[in-house]
Amino acid sequence: MRLLSTMGLGLLLALLLRVPAHAQDSLLAELSSQLLDSASRAPVLATFKGTRIINGHSVETPGGGTLVFLISHRFGTLNSGAYNFFGLDQASIRLGLEYGLSDHLTAGVGRSSLDKTYDGFLKYRALRQSTGPRAMPVSVTLFGSSALTSLRYFDGLDHTLPRRLTYTVQALVARKISAGLSVQVVPTLVHRNLVDTRRQHNDVYALGVAGRQKLSKRTALMLEYYYRLPTSEDPGTRNALAAGFDIETGGHVFQLHVTNSQGMIEKHFLTQTSGNFFDGDIYFGFNVARNFTLKPRL
Repeated sequence: MRLLSTMGLGLLLALLLRVPAHAQDSLLAELSSQLLDSASRAPVLATFKGTRIINGHSVETPGGGTLVFLISHRFGTLNSGAYNFFGLDQASIRLGLEYGLSDHLTAGVGRSSLDKTYDGFLKYRALRQSTGPRAMPVSVTLFGSSALTSLRYFDGLDHTLPRRLTYTVQALVARKISAGLSVQVVPTLVHRNLVDTRRQHNDVYALGVAGRQKLSKRTALMLEYYYRLPTSEDPGTRNALAAGFDIETGGHVFQLHVTNSQGMIEKHFLTQTSGNFFDGDIYFGFNVARNFTLKPRL
């Protein structure tokens, strides 16, 4: 009898010891699986090389602690004739600064010679494309800007500060399809507090489409088109179309392009483009971006 009790007690102890060991093994296996998933999931880098595609923004942000100095330049139209040296005698320029407050959040300011316009914006990188288990298929960056025209008006209308403002909101959605090909779509709303005539729209809705095709390690072909909904078209204006060529040289991104839009911010190229690209109303221009690391990453 005593022998049976001893055997029963031993069996019970063996079962009690086995259950925690089995639970511990399961927990370790689950943790190992999660660590393996995290290690094999990787963000997709360099969907675009710069924060701009041509006229519009890309999903890219500079990263925390990085300052970008951007010079954007447009000459006159090619069909302006030899007297204007085919547009080279005329010019429009924008100088801009943008700073990565974090890897996800960027703030920027700029000044354009066109309409003597000041602008400021915020970009927030909400989602980033990744590969591996539970991969994210696209990158999403949210964009919001305001622009202030500082022209002097003598038309007798009310041009107080609030009426000079224009606002833009965008959702930039991009996917790097392959090592060489990236695409982006950009649903857009532009709101103008003041328009010149009753036939113009205060709210302009548009959809941007852009693509990048790498040609070599440091060069790429860029295309960009913004389609305004028919209910948003103003008389005498056209959709913005642009084609360009990217050259990456160390800390610089140099972009050469042609476009039918003279303006370089959303207020201008989405609502004030009047040139017909295929009739020669083409502005030759360039963007030069230089990155400065002000706060090294740990």
